[in-house]
Amino acid sequence: MQKWLSRYRNWLTAITGVLIILAFSSKWIFSSEQGSAYLLFVASLVGGLPIFIQAYQALRVKVISIDLLVTLAILGAFVIKEFEESAIVAFLFLFGAYLEQRTLAKTRSAIKNLVEMVPETTFRKLHNGDFEEVSVEEINEEDILLVKTGGKIPVDGEVIFGSGTANEASITGESIPVSKGLRDKVFAGTILENGTIQIRTEKIGEDTTFGKIIELVEEAQDSKSKAERFIDQFSKYYTPSVLVLAIIVWLISRNIELAVTILVLGCPGALVIGVPVSNVSGIGNGARHGILFKGSDVITNFSKVDTMLFDKTGTLTYGNPQVAQTIYYSSDRSLAESLLASVERESDHPLAKAIMNHYSGSVVEVIDSTEVVQGGGVVARIQNHQVLVGNSYLMNQYNIPFTNRMKSDIAGMEAEGNSIVLTAIDGQIALVVGIRD
Repeated sequence: MQKWLSRYRNWLTAITGVLIILAFSSKWIFSSEQGSAYLLFVASLVGGLPIFIQAYQALRVKVISIDLLVTLAILGAFVIKEFEESAIVAFLFLFGAYLEQRTLAKTRSAIKNLVEMVPETTFRKLHNGDFEEVSVEEINEEDILLVKTGGKIPVDGEVIFGSGTANEASITGESIPVSKGLRDKVFAGTILENGTIQIRTEKIGEDTTFGKIIELVEEAQDSKSKAERFIDQFSKYYTPSVLVLAIIVWLISRNIELAVTILVLGCPGALVIGVPVSNVSGIGNGARHGILFKGSDVITNFSKVDTMLFDKTGTLTYGNPQVAQTIYYSSDRSLAESLLASVERESDHPLAKAIMNHYSGSVVEVIDSTEVVQGGGVVARIQNHQVLVGNSYLMNQYNIPFTNRMKSDIAGMEAEGNSIVLTAIDGQIALVVGIRD
């Protein structure tokens, strides 16, 4: 019976509401007092049934619940034949529970979206060196997995072969992909945007960093604020007090209607349901907008906040790097722009995309040869020109000289939050590009 009621509770709530509407329509439109009373009587039975079962279940474990108070109010209204009150009390109580259930379901959907960020299958290396597709649940520690471009990383582990860039926004909030090479750590729930890597599994399932995040969010939904804990405690004493007061009023006045009125007015449905629904609604609304609250206490404490700290990338900014500043050290600007665009066209790195968008009108030359320097950049040969595009590490590897002015300019651009891309042509710095979000 309990399972059946849980399954069809929302339907019973809807039927109760429809019957109440029909009852008032019968009374106001057709002037049928008897028909209205009959419909309200049926509505009281339909709406009161799940509340009565809940009260009975609570009494079995020696708990005087609010459901018992509502049940007595409904029964009392039956005794004095005030079916309008009994039907409305039952409907409002059920509807309040429905609102709480609905908002909680929306919040749970945010956790479901998080869980779906981890793939269901992956490629595991066999003893003969081949890879087979298996369920993520079959993965064990020390297994070697293959992740290709665009694939989701299923576990926490270490790169043992290959290289690429991983989008770790789900873990760090940083929208710019991070380069991954030998012995670098990777995390479950992140995406390999380009490259192919093999990783040795270190942590799986709930033990991964992403698993811990999901666990924290799940625990947050079940936590209660100080106000909720107070009301839960308050309701334990409030319900018996209202029952005792109603009995005393009846003993003194011998007026059953007055005693029932106290029961009806004393139903603290709004008091008990109001705070949880407000908090859960806030958590659910935040989750729909990509904000995960770690419990009701966090929302409560927002009223006392006077300072907030934000992660910049993708939060206060678009998460889309753009060229913000350029400094030329070559007299032939068009050549520097053309050679830089020619090299970056071959890359799918986010900084390369920003440069291509900025120099979309530049002439692109055919590249004769390229060499990728891990952690540095690209060395290319274009029309008898040696072109280096990358960071200061790459320039130092090829002994490219920096003047004091260049060093000062680069330091100033870095101080403003720019990621620096250096371009050297035939052994000389020709262009410095500053990219920021």
